[in-house]
Amino acid sequence: MVGLAAAFGSGAMTNSLPELQNAKCIFITGSNTTENHPIAAKWIFRGKANGAKIIVADPRWIQLSDMADIAVQQRLGTDVALLNGLMHIILKEGWHDKAYVEERTEGFAELAAHLEKYPPDKVSQITGIPAETLKRMAEMFAKNKPASIVYCMGITQHTTGVDNVKSLANLAMLTGNVGFESAGVNPLRGQNNVQGACDMGGLPNVFTGYQPVADEAANKKFSEAWGRPLPNKPGLTILEMFNGIDEGKIKALYVVGENPMVTDPDLHHVEAALKKLDIFIVQDIFLTETAKFADIVLPGTSFAEKDGTFSNTERRVNLVRLAVPPIGESRPDWQIVQDLSTRVGYPMNYASPEEIFEEIKKLTPSYAGMSYKRLEEKGLQWPCPTPEHPGTVYLHKDRFTRGKGALSVIEYKPPNEVVDQDYPMWLSTGRSFVHYHSGSMTRVSPTLHRELETGYMEISPTDAKEMGIKDGERVKVSSRRGEIQIMAKISRKVDRGVVFIPFHFVEAAANMLTNPAYDPVAKIPEYKVCAVKVEKLAA
Repeated sequence: MVGLAAAFGSGAMTNSLPELQNAKCIFITGSNTTENHPIAAKWIFRGKANGAKIIVADPRWIQLSDMADIAVQQRLGTDVALLNGLMHIILKEGWHDKAYVEERTEGFAELAAHLEKYPPDKVSQITGIPAETLKRMAEMFAKNKPASIVYCMGITQHTTGVDNVKSLANLAMLTGNVGFESAGVNPLRGQNNVQGACDMGGLPNVFTGYQPVADEAANKKFSEAWGRPLPNKPGLTILEMFNGIDEGKIKALYVVGENPMVTDPDLHHVEAALKKLDIFIVQDIFLTETAKFADIVLPGTSFAEKDGTFSNTERRVNLVRLAVPPIGESRPDWQIVQDLSTRVGYPMNYASPEEIFEEIKKLTPSYAGMSYKRLEEKGLQWPCPTPEHPGTVYLHKDRFTRGKGALSVIEYKPPNEVVDQDYPMWLSTGRSFVHYHSGSMTRVSPTLHRELETGYMEISPTDAKEMGIKDGERVKVSSRRGEIQIMAKISRKVDRGVVFIPFHFVEAAANMLTNPAYDPVAKIPEYKVCAVKVEKLAA
């Protein structure tokens, strides 16, 4: 997460996936791991087989809930309250790692005083979790070391996303579970090579390796390497770009491998903004819903049609090799970008991805010890600072990057939008086991399409009965931003008053409904919670 780079690796896993098999406790929250990250789930299953205690906290009952020692369904958007409540109990019972807190953290006194405000009864009222269950969760996590935390976008896609992550970091540090094998804070990346894109500066505030654009030394280094003075102010996030289009500050947009007409919140606003652009370019491997709005479409290549590196969720840089030649007029992304750059006045003359990687090494300390030859066998995990370095299996051994880990005082805040008389139900969004992200790849597969042809809305049996809604019946779901018609699926996975919609399906687009309000630090939208109305359609 942006803002936590100093302590927790810029959103990277502190540990490696195989370490989960040796954890004594695994706390999974905001991650439907078996459906969205099945390889990671494999190591959780192995941990369970080796005797690990499993705790699951998710507003929706997921597959891992069935195998958990403790599984809870907290109310949407109450993660900070839940985590503060667990830490309150841990401190009251003396279960925290006193030596670790003293030696490796700072801010303990302030945090301890703050946690007094979160006794079990109060937290139970906020989260809906019984006080006795909260105590069992706290004891299980604190007394079974090493303990790993696994989370995903159910934690980050909130207006309090950074607060949620900091709270998880607090819990890990308070119990002495960072800086050791099988103990850490482990975010699972939402898409293939998200980690690599962030590593390579695909964020508005950093160069490669999370070197801030505002840092004078880093800015000077990159300016000299690239032969141009570079801006020292962070750029805009995706939602800020669309707001910039509205304000007339952005006239051109170049989208590479992204499908905001399905994946961004408040799709009416996205569409209106795209239509205001003077020039809109999309580079992708399929003609996505977004590409259909483009003035120019540049056909890129898939992973199998290119050479280069991908960095996975455990910070492992892997080498990929071209398996089939590019199809039709498609070209590798680096060639397209290089030619476009040259034509607009900044000549690029790289001969290969390997030559580009050699430049990456020179400018990126965490990649400095890597080479294509070294990556050939099984990749390397950053940081890998020298050619002799074996790569880093887990982060923060002996000390944090910043010195002492900062314990943060975090106050619970409700979601940006809450239910009321007009919109009395909560909506959460996510993925299904069949489809991936915007569906631009998986929905063109006949086999996967047969598994799940269109979207659906999960609704509890109690709510469905009260509304007279039958399983498989089409209903209307509306929010303050738009409405969709979608098939109802009666399910015990969701609590009363909550509905769940996967976001892959443009014809029943969940993001027509979602709230564009975003976290003030990371600028991530609140996809995971908004207020909606569900109505039975007339016969």
